[in-house]
Amino acid sequence: MKTSLKTLVITSFILLTTITISAQEFYGKAYYFSKSTMDLGRWGARLSEAQKKQVMARMKNRLQKTYVLSFNKTESFFKEDEKLDAMSGATDSWGKNFTQGDLYKNVKDNALAQSQEFYGKKFLVKDELQKIEWQMGSETKKIGNYTCFKAAALIPSDELTWYNFSWDRLRSNEPQTDSTGVVKQPEIKMTQVVAWYTPQIPVSHGPSDYWGLPGLILEVSADNTTMLCSKIVLNPEEKVEIEAPDKGKEINKKDYQETVMLKMQEFRDSRGRRRRS
Repeated sequence: MKTSLKTLVITSFILLTTITISAQEFYGKAYYFSKSTMDLGRWGARLSEAQKKQVMARMKNRLQKTYVLSFNKTESFFKEDEKLDAMSGATDSWGKNFTQGDLYKNVKDNALAQSQEFYGKKFLVKDELQKIEWQMGSETKKIGNYTCFKAAALIPSDELTWYNFSWDRLRSNEPQTDSTGVVKQPEIKMTQVVAWYTPQIPVSHGPSDYWGLPGLILEVSADNTTMLCSKIVLNPEEKVEIEAPDKGKEINKKDYQETVMLKMQEFRDSRGRRRRS
């Protein structure tokens, strides 16, 4: 009975807010900052505390970032706030090959368009939005002036970082056999995602690839990274214009991943040949 009552309260809250806003043109900007932790592993265990702090300071521009999400009822545009990020220190030329580019999402058409640059070549990745099976709960908390509800989902880890690269992913993509020589199916790793959304802003948008809840996502945590909204501007005097990126070689997510993997495999093999010569 208590669960049903809570569900009814949430539903009524969402309906009331949606009816209030649905009659008017609606757009805005949400500002996020992200914080990530990094496990230094066995290598880190050999470092002094002072050395660990130096490593973390050098990695700050990777571990702490700021973003802007522009949105209307059906579209959103998510990008890193490069001006603020530049304050964190020197640019990371290697890391920029594997960071998320400008991302356009259209929840009505179930479509995304993301600009990516890999070693100087521009790509325009077009695909469907990542499907997310959210489990919505009744737990609430306040983020700024907004009442937020909790939701959780399990998402394939590779889908959350499809634009990224790791040597572990390259190794896992190589055929593995068991003791009898039979090729083993690769393990699909899943990531637990926890989001907090507010029905007071009834759009199905969120930072990065997250979307699909009955309210703007103000906080989301996945693996070792948390994104938190620090500021929201609704219906500013200057209308928010949202345009999808349109430059670069058009490709889908799967083909983009294969392109990156192939290039990095060639890079690894060429280094191995130079070492043997």
